[in-house]
Amino acid sequence: MYSQPTRRGFVAGAAGMSAALGAGKAWRIVDPHVHIWKNDPKYPWAKETANPPQTDATPEMLLDLMKAHGVAKTVLIQVIYYRWDNSYVADALKQYPQYFQGVARVNPEDPAAPDHLVRLVREQGFRGVRISPAGDARGDWIRGPLMPPLWRRCQELKVPMTVLAPIGRMPDTGRLVEKFPDLTVVIDHMADCPLDQTEELKKLLALSRYPKVFVKISHTWSLSRQEYPYRDSQEQVKRLYDVFGPRRLMWGTDWPMVEKHCGYAKALAVVRDEMKFLSEDDKSWVLGRTVERVWPFAGS
Repeated sequence: MYSQPTRRGFVAGAAGMSAALGAGKAWRIVDPHVHIWKNDPKYPWAKETANPPQTDATPEMLLDLMKAHGVAKTVLIQVIYYRWDNSYVADALKQYPQYFQGVARVNPEDPAAPDHLVRLVREQGFRGVRISPAGDARGDWIRGPLMPPLWRRCQELKVPMTVLAPIGRMPDTGRLVEKFPDLTVVIDHMADCPLDQTEELKKLLALSRYPKVFVKISHTWSLSRQEYPYRDSQEQVKRLYDVFGPRRLMWGTDWPMVEKHCGYAKALAVVRDEMKFLSEDDKSWVLGRTVERVWPFAGS
């Protein structure tokens, strides 16, 4: 049985970071983007998942990483391998409520999706939903009649809408934000805007005019054409920083996907240690306080 880490354990794990962050900071590091899964018949893969992962990414593995690197809390994002069956994340939320919050998936092409979201939020404790429209015609449902009811239900439930979409979908996202200005919206992974398409990034920057739009500056490692610390990706982060400011940006490891690239530790270090344009106060926002504006944890 996994021995749950104590708060003292998290502080001990963070000791090596005190020089970078300053001792006695009145904030904590919160990772807003992590996936979990397990090869277990109890949690079957969706029929659409042709090549499911062979190795597990369990909550216990994640908690060990969090403890080792001083990460106090994490937001679990429902992985696409399970599609609309959120059971594995729901069970993790039930088992470790002191460490995790969860973002669910519902089928965006199902007219009953808003009602499914109500159940997930009210009965299973999820704090938001994620949609991921493709950039081609397969994702045109983001322009269709089923989106406003889902976004409206999010707004009524007061839970964030998280959007994983390529940069070309940002105008479609903006039109929905315009209709629901009181809804908190989080754009994942800088909309994965290719670094050589600087003009395209303006489609994401344009969303800065909406005060409740936030951006994850994750995927520096997958967008980059360079080695760690990904200076070319950092230039894109800096453009977002200059427009959105640190209070609307948040990091994210995207564990375990990141393990094929730089790994969990460097996903944290690239923000904490390598983004020299961030002040210590900026880091307090990007590494934790912004996340807790969107997903408040107890004691935040």
